[in-house]
Amino acid sequence: MSAATFGALVRQWRDRLDPADAGLTRTAKSRAPGLRREDLAALAGLSVEYVLRLEQGRATNPSAQVVTAITRALQLRRPERDQLFRAAGLLPPQDGMVDDHVPPGVARLAARLGDVPIGIFAADWRLLWWNRMWTALHGDPADIPEQERTIAHMLFGSGPAADYLRPLRSTSGPDAFAATIVADLKEASDRYPADPRLAALVNGFRQTSAEFERLWATVGASTLTSDEKTISHPEVGDVTLDCDVLTVPGADLRIVTYTAAAGSPDADKLDWLRVTTGAPPAAPHHPAETPTTPDTTKYVNQTPS
Repeated sequence: MSAATFGALVRQWRDRLDPADAGLTRTAKSRAPGLRREDLAALAGLSVEYVLRLEQGRATNPSAQVVTAITRALQLRRPERDQLFRAAGLLPPQDGMVDDHVPPGVARLAARLGDVPIGIFAADWRLLWWNRMWTALHGDPADIPEQERTIAHMLFGSGPAADYLRPLRSTSGPDAFAATIVADLKEASDRYPADPRLAALVNGFRQTSAEFERLWATVGASTLTSDEKTISHPEVGDVTLDCDVLTVPGADLRIVTYTAAAGSPDADKLDWLRVTTGAPPAAPHHPAETPTTPDTTKYVNQTPS
């Protein structure tokens, strides 16, 4: 495989993806079918110039993070994802590891629910995908270093992610959320014993967080269920929402949604947040890591989401 092959695949798959399936609105500038190069750049969190260089075969050796972001933005199926990794000279993600692949059907569904705050998480509770309403409700995860973009870092860490979560109350109790996350990480560790990133995450917090270690030693099996959460938002005040965690058959993913009953004051607050984003609904975000090879241009993490 070569850089030219990589670029040809990206162009081919960009042309076939309908903007509506990516949560975007076709504009008068969209003369050709499929995504514009600008759309792909925004969805993948890359600069337009860098996407152009990739498609022309002038940018070589994209990182695994960049390829992953492109596969999510293009909603590739698993065999296509693996093909793009090989075209980039990279080994595809191995079986037996925590998978961060978001199936095309899941991506399309989430993209079309743009009036609902949605985040998609891997089995280790890494945030893989979010939309503008998630950002409006919680803040922009793009402000967090990618390696800290996990619920564990938000709950038990001391870095930038620790300041991400807005004050939150749960009807299940003050410790229920953290206990459920730790219980789920224990189960994930049993399913993926050979995953080095998951092992490093768990071992690191067992050593640095007394609360994580306490919960690790005491929690049992826990089923992720619906909950009612009250979030203290700096602009709309307290907003109480139903938080549902949905699982995807055949993919070890968690889709977290926040909704309110139609016509309720909390629904009005969500509507206000949606309007004040100044953007159409949907528009998912696919984060990528800054390319580091000499022939790349620095991308700007945007929220097309």
